[in-house]
Amino acid sequence: MTAALSDTAGTFKIAGKEVSRLGFGAMRLTGLGVWGEPADRDECVRVVRRAVELGVQLIDTADSYGPHVSEEIIREAIHPYPDDVLIATKAGLTRNGPDTIRTRDGLVRLGPKAWPPLGRPEYLRQQALLSLRRLGLDHIDLFQLHRVDPQVPLEDQVGELKRLQDEGKIVAIGLSQVTVDQIEQARAIAEIATVQNRYNLTDRSSADVLEHCTRHGIGFIPWAPVAAGELTRPGGPVDRIAAAHGAQPSQVALAWLLARAEVVLPIPGTSKVTHLDENLAAATLRLTDVELGELTDADAT
Repeated sequence: MTAALSDTAGTFKIAGKEVSRLGFGAMRLTGLGVWGEPADRDECVRVVRRAVELGVQLIDTADSYGPHVSEEIIREAIHPYPDDVLIATKAGLTRNGPDTIRTRDGLVRLGPKAWPPLGRPEYLRQQALLSLRRLGLDHIDLFQLHRVDPQVPLEDQVGELKRLQDEGKIVAIGLSQVTVDQIEQARAIAEIATVQNRYNLTDRSSADVLEHCTRHGIGFIPWAPVAAGELTRPGGPVDRIAAAHGAQPSQVALAWLLARAEVVLPIPGTSKVTHLDENLAAATLRLTDVELGELTDADAT
C-alpha cells in the first residue's frame, strides 16, 4: 500500500489517540480452538510486527485468548509499543478448554460452553492487573467488558471498570456483545468509548447497536468481520464485485464495513503474514454506491 493506512481507512479517536479504522484482531495468535500456543509462534510474532509496519494502530486482544497467549505474543512482538499504537484488551470470559476440537470426523465446535462469563468485580480487577503485567503496560488504553455476566448486576461490572479508570489503570472503557439497553445502562455509570459486537455481511443482528453507536459517536468494533457465507457463492454479489475489482471476497466484506459508518472499526485477524497483507489492502478498495447498495440489500441468509 502506497498511502498510509490511516489515510485510506480513515481514523477514529479512542483514549485520546487517533487510530486507523482498520485494526487487527489478535484472537488467532493461538492454538486450535483459541487454546494454547499457536502452531507457529514465530510467524504470529511476524504478523503483529508486520501489522504495525503497515500502519495498524488498533490491536485488539483479550485475556481469554489462549488464555494469555495472545497478550504475551503482542508484547514479544512490539514492546515497547509505538506511541501511536493502541492496545485494547478484555476480561469477563473464562475458559473451560478449547472451543474447537479435532476428532476423527473433523473439527467439532463446542461453542459458548467453552467461554463461560464471569463478571464479579474482584475478578475483573484481577484480570485487568494481570493484563497490565502480561502486556508490559502501566495503563491499558481500552479495556472492554468481554461479556455481561447475567449473574452480576451490570452496574457492578461497569462500576469496577470505572474505578479502575479513576485509578489510572485503564483509560477508556468498552463493552462487547451488548444490547442498546445495556449500552445506555452502562453510559449512566461511565463514558463508553467502544462497543464490540458480531456484525458482518451475513450477521446484521446488531444493526440497531451500530445505529445507536453511530448516533452517539461510540466506536463500533465488528468482530468476525469477514464472514460472508452464501454471498460469496460463485456468481453471488460478493464474488461478482470482487472479480470486478480484482479483489478477494474478504476485502469486499471489509470495504463494505468501512463504508457503513465512520464509527466502524473492523479488526480482521489472522496468524499468517500473507493473509494480513490481503486483509489490510481492503483499505484501498473503493466500492461504488451501487455495489454498496447491492451488498447491503443482499439476502444474508
